[in-house]
Amino acid sequence: MIQILNYRDFISGKNPDGFAAELGSACRREGVCLLSDHGIPRGLLRDVLGEANAFFALPEAEKAPLDIRHSNCNRGWAGPGVERAGGQGGVPLRKESFSIGLDLRPDDPRVLAGEPFRAPNLWPEDELFRDVMRDYYKEMLGLGRGLMRAVERDLDMPQGFFQPHFSEPMATLRLSHTPSDPAAPDQPLSEVPQFDYGALTIVLTDGVGGIQFRTRSGEWQDIPEEPDTVMVMVGEVLMRWTNGLYRAAPHRLLPPVEPRTLAAFYLDPNPNSVVAPLPNMVGQKYPPVRAADYLRARLDDTYA
Repeated sequence: MIQILNYRDFISGKNPDGFAAELGSACRREGVCLLSDHGIPRGLLRDVLGEANAFFALPEAEKAPLDIRHSNCNRGWAGPGVERAGGQGGVPLRKESFSIGLDLRPDDPRVLAGEPFRAPNLWPEDELFRDVMRDYYKEMLGLGRGLMRAVERDLDMPQGFFQPHFSEPMATLRLSHTPSDPAAPDQPLSEVPQFDYGALTIVLTDGVGGIQFRTRSGEWQDIPEEPDTVMVMVGEVLMRWTNGLYRAAPHRLLPPVEPRTLAAFYLDPNPNSVVAPLPNMVGQKYPPVRAADYLRARLDDTYA
């Protein structure tokens, strides 16, 4: 059963330890939960999905100049078939997506220095789209950092331990759109389970459904889409940090009976953060890896 956690208990100071314990329990058991009272304005949530749908409805000729393959920093539009489930040689996905990172100017010192995953975003001409996505990115970054503070509490780590790892993260807001396929509603888009690469993923859904996770017993179950909640999933980086104590959630998407639009925020650490099992973890399972190198390897295996 998927837990619904009340984030207000944490940010208000009403019951931060209780929230942290509940979050930790969800991360250990299945690696996925729902978050209510997250503080993101309803109007902004509505606008994010609305602007995403408007973008994906544009003619391909208007989206093509923003092709993600023009960027080495995971920015821009990926058309149908560009992304593959299960890595290179996997099934081309029918969905399209649009990825947004830290919004940097071309003359930003980090861009000029060629730091990993530091580049201007590839924006469409619609200024409202830019404004909405910039606002949402900022809100998601704040929420993600707050959840990592709760993770610190659950793991008995010093408060602020993760802060240096997420001061300028490689976080990505990824909008996606999958056309309807009423003929095959129960057949997964890929038989290969998906795992997210970063620390946490926060997903805004449109209510169409079709997102499933695999339980520890091997069964696929629907993740419910409750009003005014967002999904939170553990990614591989946080699994590695916790030496497997937290579970990276295996998940998949079913073909939607109606077009489905999602907004997923992937909280990856700073490029030069070294991800290794925390000092209080016994019997370290994972070797240290630089966050930028790990993300690059995983992305190179995803896109055709």
